[in-house]
Amino acid sequence: MQPYQREFIRFAIDRGVLRFGEFTLKSGRTSPYFFNAGLFNTGSALAQLGRFYAAAIVDSKIPFDVLFGPAYKGIPLAAATAVQLAEHHGLDVPWCFNRKEAKAHGEGGSLVGSPLAGDVLIIDDVITAGTAIREVMQIIQGQQAKAAGVLIALNRQERGNGELSAIQEVERDFGIPVVSIVSLTQVLQFLADDPALKQHLPAVEAYRAQFGI
Repeated sequence: MQPYQREFIRFAIDRGVLRFGEFTLKSGRTSPYFFNAGLFNTGSALAQLGRFYAAAIVDSKIPFDVLFGPAYKGIPLAAATAVQLAEHHGLDVPWCFNRKEAKAHGEGGSLVGSPLAGDVLIIDDVITAGTAIREVMQIIQGQQAKAAGVLIALNRQERGNGELSAIQEVERDFGIPVVSIVSLTQVLQFLADDPALKQHLPAVEAYRAQFGI
């Protein structure tokens, strides 16, 4: 585990974004942990989050031309990441996002920001069912651009209704890498190393044994 990944897990726990207990997911499963990226909801938290996304991009070595943040949650993520890539890594990369509704006046169209062209790195918080990413792929293809990969905050490493996770299905269907700041494997490692949080380890390990990939 890289230092920035350990720092991200601590940051997520301190912000209440990553919590341990008993949570009912949309899938109906009862999970011993919950991740809510919407709680990165202050200027300072967003700046720090952007630094972690930027570090993960550099770490991934995925070549790309433009960052794309899918509406709505991906918009601040792409913006914050672009800022941190420029400030901390000397990379001044274009970024853009889509509107849910196309405008009929003004700048028009459904895309805002830099032109969506070349190799596109998609930034989002999580992939649950993969539906949103499939919609994004249509937008990218509609601009004759090409998806280079997807970056998310947390990979739950959890299968859907079949044997694959939604992330594995996206990788299989589109032939692109999906990388994350951290994965459940690293969260488990963090729990094992932290005396105050170690109590949650058995429940998370049991959940992974049942639903993990």
